[in-house]
Amino acid sequence: MGLHDLLRTAWHRSDSMLCVGLDPDTARLPSPLDGNPNAIERFCIDIVDATADVVCAFKPQIAYFHAHRAEAQLERICHHIRERHPHVVLVLDAKRGDIGPTAEQYAREAFHRYGAHAVTVNPYLGTDSVEPFLRHTGHGVFVLCRTSNPGSGDFQMLDVGGEPLYLHVARRVATEWSQIGDCGLVVGATYPDELREVRAVVGDMPLLVPGIGAQGGDVDATVAAGADSQGFGMVINSSRAILYASSGDDYAEAARAAAIATRDQIRAAGAR
Repeated sequence: MGLHDLLRTAWHRSDSMLCVGLDPDTARLPSPLDGNPNAIERFCIDIVDATADVVCAFKPQIAYFHAHRAEAQLERICHHIRERHPHVVLVLDAKRGDIGPTAEQYAREAFHRYGAHAVTVNPYLGTDSVEPFLRHTGHGVFVLCRTSNPGSGDFQMLDVGGEPLYLHVARRVATEWSQIGDCGLVVGATYPDELREVRAVVGDMPLLVPGIGAQGGDVDATVAAGADSQGFGMVINSSRAILYASSGDDYAEAARAAAIATRDQIRAAGAR
């Protein structure tokens, strides 16, 4: 089963487009984990188990693990997700982008070492830098398109032949790269007008949408702009607002409550 089929199954099974981003900031881990040598792993697994039934995906951000030499903990977290919650899509947020032979090694890391269903990639180096990921059957990529950060417009909004660069990326992915393997695009909730334009260009291609929660993206505007023809089509990520809902003993329960509230907000937006 490829990425697109996995996502459709996850959306319908959970009736949710919520993705919880696993960005374990060691300075913000709950106090009950103080002194635990595997605190990152314990924290993430507790969050995963508390929220798995209300999400379509989990998205670990690789930098939060590499910076603390916690790659082995990330491997165990990803294994736990695949084994205990196989209906949830696992997206490794690594934003890889390099020449073909190196890209192949990054693909093996994402799909075989960590067992991810999908990985985020940077399109800047062109087709041959993404193709190695797309050649791994049963997996897929989310290509950076119009990202949620304030500086994203420095390049993504540049005029290229009468339209912004990000739309050229969207069109190339939808018409060419999607013929090689399963693709989606990363489009920030902080830019709903651009999200609407991307959806018009790519049809029902899945979109990974960061930027709600702590980044301030509006859920109603996001769903109105980005839902596909079936009312799904998005993996809407929230990280800090869910992960750090509490710093006490109830951190997992608080994360679950925050996830349910966000999922219900997304559902309500889709019903309007």
